[in-house]
Amino acid sequence: MKMLPMLFRSLGAALLLTGGVAQGRPAGPATPALWSVSDDDTTIYLFGTVHVMKPGIDWFAGDVKRAFDRSDELVLEIIEPDDPGAMGATMGTMALPKDGVKLSDRLTPEARAKYQAAMTANGLPWQTFDMFNPWMSGMALSVAPLAKLGYQNDLGSEKILRTAAQSAGKKIDALETVDQQIGFFAQLPMEQQIQFLNATVDGLPDMEKEFGDLLRYWQAGQPDRLAKSMNESLEATPELAQVLLTGRNANWAKWIKARLEQPGVVFIAVGAGHLAGKGSVQEQLHAIGLRTERLKKVRP
Repeated sequence: MKMLPMLFRSLGAALLLTGGVAQGRPAGPATPALWSVSDDDTTIYLFGTVHVMKPGIDWFAGDVKRAFDRSDELVLEIIEPDDPGAMGATMGTMALPKDGVKLSDRLTPEARAKYQAAMTANGLPWQTFDMFNPWMSGMALSVAPLAKLGYQNDLGSEKILRTAAQSAGKKIDALETVDQQIGFFAQLPMEQQIQFLNATVDGLPDMEKEFGDLLRYWQAGQPDRLAKSMNESLEATPELAQVLLTGRNANWAKWIKARLEQPGVVFIAVGAGHLAGKGSVQEQLHAIGLRTERLKKVRP
């Protein structure tokens, strides 16, 4: 599933990333897309993030940096706890099955063999993960290969933005809690969890190309191409799309509408897939009577 690795970083799966250093030339400057929604006394910027990145991508500059500097407040999907162990403990507790069935026993023989081989190839002990529900392994398999490819979670947009906001003394808020985000997966019906895990395993051979394409579209400020790359897999699983994408986007649009009632300048940074394609935050805002503008130039 092409879109899912972007969401998993927000849900804490990137705790599994080891942060290896990428080799080769720097990836170069970036001009990611930026939008705003505003009224007479409030401006809210909408910025799509990439949760893991390689060294050398210069994105926190230009219009993005100017919009951030103008803002009084940074709003992220979640505020991750300072102690990574707290996130891991929450995930582990919520991933325990209530029926006591081992993960491997939920899979067909063919799917089980492919899953166990994939876990072993990526240094993940499938025997340990057998105590958890399928979504946990799906999350782990969605990010573990990225570390081998040189992607680092410490270079992700949220890390950079949060550090900058803290240094500048800006207020930092979140649209969701850690428990809520993990709960989106923990509460999926078992059939959907298995479907998600199997699709993740099947997509591993294409991960390097697909994530590389996604990052290039983001750098170039091409949200339409990014949306097609990230979200097309969810069209075949509308129930999953509703839980992980469109339902959350609708909730965030309501939050933004309510926030417009307070004066100020807010910089909202959420996974880039939420700001592109069908059911995006922008579409959800339009549905409740608010217009967003793609920004070409942000004044200091």
